[in-house]
Amino acid sequence: MSDPDLPQPITHPLLSLAGVRHGFFTRRGGVSTGLFEGLNTGLGSSDDPAAVAENRRRVAAAMGGAPDDLAACYQIHSSLTRVAEGPWRGDRPEGDAVATRTPGVICAVLTADCAPVLLADAEAGVVAAVHAGWKGALGGVIHSAVAAMEALGARPARMAAVVGPCIAQASYEVGADFQDRFDHHDPGSGRFFEPGETRHKRRFDLAGFVLWRLEQAGVADAAWTGHDTCVDEGAFYSNRRALLRTEPDFGRLMSAIRLG
Repeated sequence: MSDPDLPQPITHPLLSLAGVRHGFFTRRGGVSTGLFEGLNTGLGSSDDPAAVAENRRRVAAAMGGAPDDLAACYQIHSSLTRVAEGPWRGDRPEGDAVATRTPGVICAVLTADCAPVLLADAEAGVVAAVHAGWKGALGGVIHSAVAAMEALGARPARMAAVVGPCIAQASYEVGADFQDRFDHHDPGSGRFFEPGETRHKRRFDLAGFVLWRLEQAGVADAAWTGHDTCVDEGAFYSNRRALLRTEPDFGRLMSAIRLG
């Protein structure tokens, strides 16, 4: 029987591969309290640093490692992918995706409505974790991560990718000008928008757009876990939910993948 006081990450069959460990961690199983109750792993949040450190230790342990094994960028909503030849200690490099072929390195990203994407080519022994908000997804972070994996010996035709819990289309209302930006940048992306509450509003399918990006990049198998971070408060932190409630801050969820 699982211990409810420990992290219980979501996993997906596509990444249940020999030599690969992965997990999309929820807010359950952590020590943070109050606004951040649960497994907040956000170093940039206003949570108690000691609680965040313990939560990150718990995530690393669930992944079979220690906090020093984590390789997670200082995220800037970019298309920049970093290659980790070993764990990062000290200052984190800026970027929004991490790839590695080094066993034991835990590639990780933080999200709170943005889409976490975990990728693996088990045959080549290459994995990656991607932070794909709308800006990074539009700007090419998926293609950047796939290219970095290819440079390490992976092939898109052998890759499996899973988009983890993120804000779903029903919860993601944006202005019509938001769609205009996508239509201009990527003709055909209009399929990922539907009418909102008024004629000036749209609802954006972030997970669907990211899956399209993976298809464009040649990734063979990809899926979304189907979880909406905005509506399931018991399981997930959500930036959009915090904004709607005018809360001063929000927790961050960690998603991670490693070899070995």
